[in-house]
Order: sequence, then C-alpha cells, then structure tokens
Amino acid sequence: MSLYKKWEEITNTEMDPVAKKNYWEEYFSKEKDVYREILKNKEFEIQSTVKDFSEKYKMTLEWVIGFIDGINTSLKEMVEVTNLEEDSSFHLSIDVEKLLFNMHGAQAEWLYNLTEWEDVLPLDRRKEIEKEYKSSKTVVVENRIGRNDPCSCGSGKKYKKCCGH
Repeated sequence: MSLYKKWEEITNTEMDPVAKKNYWEEYFSKEKDVYREILKNKEFEIQSTVKDFSEKYKMTLEWVIGFIDGINTSLKEMVEVTNLEEDSSFHLSIDVEKLLFNMHGAQAEWLYNLTEWEDVLPLDRRKEIEKEYKSSKTVVVENRIGRNDPCSCGSGKKYKKCCGH
C-alpha cells in the first residue's frame, strides 16, 4: 500500500474521540515543530527523501506525507504526494506569503502565530496577509434591482411588471 493511501486510511479511520484527539494533538505538535525549524532556519527550499525528512524531524513516514499534502498548496510547484514512497525524493519550494495565507485559511492559529514568523515577514506584511485572507472570505452582495426600479432589460417598465413578475 502506498504511503499516501496509508495516510488517507489513518485520517479516515474511525477512532474513539479521545484517541482521535490525542492522535491529532500529537501530529499537530510535530507539524508545529517542523514549521518552527523551517521558519527559524529560513529553509524555504527543501530537497529530501521521505525517509530522510522523517528521520530529521522524527515523524512517521505517513506524517511526512500528511505534512507535504498540507503544505502543497503553499508551494511554488506542487508535489505529487500520491506517488511518494519511503525512498522517493521531493522538492519543496515554499512561498512564505502563500503559506501564511493558507495557515489562516486552515484556521491553524498554532502555526500562523509562531514567533518565528517575526524574522521571516515584517508585522505589517503579516497583518496585510491576514486582512487579505479575511477579505477573501467576505461575501459581497451585488446591488439588487428593487421591485419599483426600471427593469434592467431596457423595456422602460418597472421590474415588478416586467422580468420580475
């Protein structure tokens, strides 16, 4: 079974709530450690094998796949995670602004509030990215035609007597 299938199986397996909570807390804690290291060392170009990454960050092979799957949309070029095996090599070219934006999207407060961001992006840029994220989620309702407004079809009739009947 491929590592990606194993990762999917783990994430889709029914667990009792306590075991599930413990599992994800452990994974997110490890994920946080990896991001801390990456940000601290400004290591935004990573070339590795799944096995070496696993050993370096003390993660299971499946967690490495989960990590790559999670960061994939923040990369300059996505990695085909479904094909990765233990000895597969991969390249992560991280777009840090996109990464921060996506961390807001994932509501991963434990990641976008890491102090290591301070040495990567200035505070004003981090706030701009947060604002960009929030405005990307704001629904804008276009002006609606009122019942008594002229119809938009150009007939000259009121909307309620024309296209709005």
